[in-house]
This record gives sequence, C-alpha cells and structure tokens, in this order.
Amino acid sequence: MRVLLDENIPADFAAELAAHSVETVRGLGWTGVRNGELLRRAAGLFDVLVTMDRNLEFQQPIAKQPFGVIILIARSNRIDDLTPLVSALLSSVAEIASGELRRVGA
Repeated sequence: MRVLLDENIPADFAAELAAHSVETVRGLGWTGVRNGELLRRAAGLFDVLVTMDRNLEFQQPIAKQPFGVIILIARSNRIDDLTPLVSALLSSVAEIASGELRRVGA
C-alpha cells in the first residue's frame, strides 16, 4: 500500500510501516498545506492517509476520497505513544477501502 503520513506524525514512525511504501507530508515538501489541498494532492498517489487530525473528518468529505483515512488516537504524537498502535494500524492499512475512515487507538 502507498501510505502518506501527515505532518503531525513523526517521520521516524514510517519505519513501523516498512512493509508499505511510505511518504511523509514533510518529505514531499507539503508542510503547511491545508487539509483540502492535501487531500487533492494525495488523490491518485496514495492508498491511505494516516493522521492525528481528529477534525479532518468534520472538515473534509472523506467518503469521496480515492483513498482511505486512518486517524490515530493517542495521548501525543511522540513515538512512545504511537508505537502501541502499530499492530492495529497495520491491520487497518491492509483492510481500508477508498473513502473509508478508521480510527486506531483509545
């Protein structure tokens, strides 16, 4: 799967998804791009967007996107807080469909 990590997720977290093709918003030079534009840019390039932005689902039409969106729910975006979510995240990445929204975490 082609996975895009939003800028609110540390780039080092990409190593946890090593079985997939992972890019980061920062790595693509898209830092600061607003959500609507980010979704437009990701269309056709990625299968999944992974973010911690809990407002995204209320601001953008996820069901119309040609990729799935996974929202990580963690205490912070530190690696120590995200690592326990890896197993559930990998399962969601493998199963998510275009236009689908999933939440991973407590």
